[in-house]
Amino acid sequence: MARYTGPVCRLCRRERTKLYLKGERCLSLKCPVSENSDRQARAYPPGMHGRDRQRQGSEYLVQLREKQKARRTYGLLEKQFRNLYEEANRRPGVTGTNLLQFLELRLDNVAYRAGWGASRAQARQLVRHGHVTVNGKRVTIPSFRVRPGDAVSLKGATRDNFNVRRNRDVLDRSVPGWLETSEDGFAVAIRIVPQREQIDESIREQLIVELYSK
Repeated sequence: MARYTGPVCRLCRRERTKLYLKGERCLSLKCPVSENSDRQARAYPPGMHGRDRQRQGSEYLVQLREKQKARRTYGLLEKQFRNLYEEANRRPGVTGTNLLQFLELRLDNVAYRAGWGASRAQARQLVRHGHVTVNGKRVTIPSFRVRPGDAVSLKGATRDNFNVRRNRDVLDRSVPGWLETSEDGFAVAIRIVPQREQIDESIREQLIVELYSK
């Protein structure tokens, strides 16, 4: 499975916003893009010319950065993200909203929203290692798209995992309204397809549509 394996804090620095790629660390003062951070000296884009990237960008650059922010937030490579956009564009309705709904309905994102993983990368690992079931069947494909009515749960042995329990106890993350929890939070049911107002990511999806429409 192709995935990004480089340092992730530099991705947040490049987008100049929190992407929450390292879980609990993103909530601490060690995050270079957080307010009152003890590492604010590095709160600029990475690279040799990072300090020079403070000027206002072009319209294309603004659209590109918004696409990169969305892609990196959900942990997709460019080809995966482009294919998802093309599918969203073929569906009836608003393309940008369709795209965000497809991203939210990924199995690894559902595991993240349920609070089992501190980050989407950790939730993806739970899926890849066979710790997550859909309707009672083990699914190891992070991009698997759940549907309304599906029941997603952690396997019994995994519920006693130290990291999983710590994530649920320590992280201050509420389960979105389009998910319904059960079994003490170790199982969720997909109530509805998430609406735009239920997706709390600060992504301007219209800019992504404009970028790919060129």
